[in-house]
Amino acid sequence: MNPILQKQPAYDVAYSQVTRNKVLRNTFWLLALSMIPTVLGAYVGVSLALPMFSGFMGFIVFMAIAFGFMFAIEKTKDSAVGVFVLLGFTFFMGLMLTPLLRHTLGYGNGGQLIMTAFGGTAVVFAVMASIATTTKRDFSGMGSWLFAGVIVLLLAAVANIFLQMSVISIVVSVLAIGIFSAFILYDVQRIVNGGETNYISATLAIYLDVYNIFTSLLRLLGIVGGDD
Repeated sequence: MNPILQKQPAYDVAYSQVTRNKVLRNTFWLLALSMIPTVLGAYVGVSLALPMFSGFMGFIVFMAIAFGFMFAIEKTKDSAVGVFVLLGFTFFMGLMLTPLLRHTLGYGNGGQLIMTAFGGTAVVFAVMASIATTTKRDFSGMGSWLFAGVIVLLLAAVANIFLQMSVISIVVSVLAIGIFSAFILYDVQRIVNGGETNYISATLAIYLDVYNIFTSLLRLLGIVGGDD
């Protein structure tokens, strides 16, 4: 057998591993960078007390803008423009934190709650990402179940816009933390296994996981631990 052909499979495996590591590294760097416009958007929204969308119509407007951004990111993900569109999206998501942050800061320990939620989110991400990059277990089968869980969460959140029940908020927050923590496992492992090769798309997916964990954890902390 030709020695070149013998070496080809090993070369392909090594090249594939290098590519995956590059995508994972770029994803984590862009994820870290995306936190800057998120924090900036939150700061602008809180400091200027900008009016935000509210109620059911507010939810519809938010979803329309968010999905518009995600569509644009998907269309531009193969160019440098996609990075700037993604960062614009994270600034918008930072602005959308305004009502939650202002509500939390109304508590006597609001600043502490925000830092606790931030720290808790960082721990969850670190643990789940570490598991996803080191375990031999395959999490690819969770995708359909996690998507169904998100649909249930959305329906419950919409219902609670009208019901305004604390118990539903608690249940939704707890379930969201669990579901999006599992999504980190799923999304990071997709990169590790070569199922996701575009770091912009990968960053968007993991950013949404982290964002939802943070907001859910902060809501939960405000309900159970906020000092009036």
